Amino acid sequence: MLRIGIVGYGYWGPNLVRNFSTTQGAEVKIVADLDPARLARVKQLNPAIEVTADIQDLLANPDLDAVAIATPVSTHYELALQALRANKHVFVEKPIAENSEQTEHLIEEAEKRDLVLHVDHTFIYTGAVRKMRDLVRDGEIGDIYYYDSTRVNLGLFQSDVNVMWDLAVHDLSIMDYVLPSKVTAVSASGVSHLKGQPANVAYLTVFFEDNCIAHLHVNWLSPVKLRKTLLGGSRKMIVYDDLEPSEKIKIYDKGITLHEDKEKAYQQRVAYRSGDMLAPELDIREALQVEAEQFLRCINENIASPSNGQAGLRVLRILEAATVSLSERGRPVKLGWNGRGMKVA
Repeated sequence: MLRIGIVGYGYWGPNLVRNFSTTQGAEVKIVADLDPARLARVKQLNPAIEVTADIQDLLANPDLDAVAIATPVSTHYELALQALRANKHVFVEKPIAENSEQTEHLIEEAEKRDLVLHVDHTFIYTGAVRKMRDLVRDGEIGDIYYYDSTRVNLGLFQSDVNVMWDLAVHDLSIMDYVLPSKVTAVSASGVSHLKGQPANVAYLTVFFEDNCIAHLHVNWLSPVKLRKTLLGGSRKMIVYDDLEPSEKIKIYDKGITLHEDKEKAYQQRVAYRSGDMLAPELDIREALQVEAEQFLRCINENIASPSNGQAGLRVLRILEAATVSLSERGRPVKLGWNGRGMKVA
């Protein structure tokens, strides 16, 4: 039985408690939070779970095997590092840390101690995104031309991170999971409509090593909530609407075919292809439940998580590059690759 402690019982903490409590092979032993009212709520809903206002008491608890961290981004690094040094597996909210240097340190600490470091990129555990990955990896979509996403809503304004770090991180994690191409550069533009506060509207363009391009629109100031992605390929195209109650993924047999004129090799004719639409059956289990099960599997079988520290680092480096670009009014910032993965060129 994996005994886990939850740090933070604000917005996301209750979801972690609920899902880990119902995961076979796991037991939530203790919840830590600085707010007495939140701790009272834990006891009201889960009388068997211990509570504490002393986070250090939880981190030092010898009866825990793992710690899940659902606190502000600025606290992720110190809490995760302390948990790893206490020889506990770590499940940490996105983004994994405030910068890539902190993230690299966490990765090294986890590797040194042979511990699982898992980043909560929840969307890659949805049935829809996993289906998208399968379709791309099996060649059903063909060569990927573009990834175009809109993720907007009214609120929740954050004071410690801008809208890219809050919302675009979801699509960046999906792209990292689904698309096989490597990112080479990123450009970002945006603005804050509240003086002295982080940007609340942003547009990111991500360039890949092949002819693929991605465009992300994120916004805290939209009158409607939209969660829609278009994935275009040479063979088929996908529309992913996370707000659809049933048919979240629709696969369209539409596109173009280029016919080269043998008489005039420098000319090409474009033929449009319009076929059927398919809405495949998806795994409808809650993504966080699937993710909790995966976290346990990684620990029990000593395997890497699909959203491990390296995945978190790749997403973080894109966010860092996008932040630089945003401050310079959209100047493209190049990203390179070395033996350890992605880095700012």
